[in-house]
Amino acid sequence: MLSNIGPVQLLIVLAIVLAIFGTKRLRTLGSDLGSAVKGFRSAVNDADNEADTESTEQIGAKSKDADFDNTPVEEPSKNNNN
Repeated sequence: MLSNIGPVQLLIVLAIVLAIFGTKRLRTLGSDLGSAVKGFRSAVNDADNEADTESTEQIGAKSKDADFDNTPVEEPSKNNNN
């Protein structure tokens, strides 16, 4: 479907878009899009760096999520007549 689009058709579409939106609006749209992409990339890089930092901290530290050493022992019930 898109294989039939040539350079002439792309120039026609570009001319129509310029006529509708104007150069100023397209310029601001391009800069807004560029800043959004920069923000997204920096957020992804920050998340990757944070995940790497957390994983290296967890390698050296002992996890305390499943510490069952100090759990009380259940006593048998005295009301049991077995």
